[in-house]
Amino acid sequence: MVPAKDNHSKIKPTKDADMDVMELDPSDGLIKLFTDGIKDLYWAENHLIKALPKMAKATSLKKLQQAILDHLDQTKKHVERLEQVFEILGRDPQACKCDAMEGLTKEGEGVIETTDMDTPARDLGIIMASQKVEHYEMAAYMGLIELSDSLGYEEISAILNETLTEEEDSDALLADIAASEILQKQD
Repeated sequence: MVPAKDNHSKIKPTKDADMDVMELDPSDGLIKLFTDGIKDLYWAENHLIKALPKMAKATSLKKLQQAILDHLDQTKKHVERLEQVFEILGRDPQACKCDAMEGLTKEGEGVIETTDMDTPARDLGIIMASQKVEHYEMAAYMGLIELSDSLGYEEISAILNETLTEEEDSDALLADIAASEILQKQD
């Protein structure tokens, strides 16, 4: 469990030249940044649960469709893990809209709208859009893991690392599908 801070520890008196100055504990800003990041990812992962079935349905490659559906199952576990993080923090799960994820999923929808069905262009476009999502998630999880480590939240870091590993594996699988199922066949 993350130790609860009492409200009196937030402000530390210090002396500055001739007057008393009150300053906030610097870790309080980091804790807020961390919890805001968790809320952001919670929204992002829940949003992906809605977007991934559309992507899976739009592809003509069975291997890609299965990879997306498998990632959908993983994403549901990611949401559960984030709920576990909220519990450790002593907070109710709360989402904060992630504009980045909304934009990335809109871009994926745009690929579907602007490419012909059952074409390598659509399948590769779906892979590229999916990898952009994976890269965003990996960056977000990496940043939160570093922050979690610095705050001493070892249990939370382990939970986030588990998800990061799955995101990296999904990205590698997408790259492999692009190389073996689409790009290699174009030569």
